[in-house]
Amino acid sequence: MGAWQPLPDGLPSEVRHFVEQLRQLKDGTGLSLAALGARTAYSKSSWQRYLNAVQPPPRQAVAALCRVAGLAGAEAERHVVRWELAVEAWPRQASANPAEAYEEDPTVPWWDRLEEPAPQPAPGPAGRLLLYAALLLLALLLAAVGGAVAFG
Repeated sequence: MGAWQPLPDGLPSEVRHFVEQLRQLKDGTGLSLAALGARTAYSKSSWQRYLNAVQPPPRQAVAALCRVAGLAGAEAERHVVRWELAVEAWPRQASANPAEAYEEDPTVPWWDRLEEPAPQPAPGPAGRLLLYAALLLLALLLAAVGGAVAFG
């Protein structure tokens, strides 16, 4: 379990310390990366990236690892504080391919990065007229059905 690959040279001290702490926490669980992935919402390959300092983990991944390791309260909070410091210092990759570059905040899950749908413009005069016509037609239809039921 302790056979980790060396962390990259030039890694900021906050990032290095954080990743080393995560590695110790993971090793303390006695789980393989595949088993850790099965017990959290993050895959084996995601944990490999996080624990080899290739990519910062989301805050929720740190919380999940703490939960699996049996940490709670102040102990778990210390890891979250280390995460905050590490994310601030985490080096951004420069890439010619935008798909490979980090997002603005790489720790936000993809589902939280979805853009809000663009607001629909208010209907113009023609659209409003069509809406009123449809509502009037519906009212007339309801009146006709109501009259037919009432007068047999």
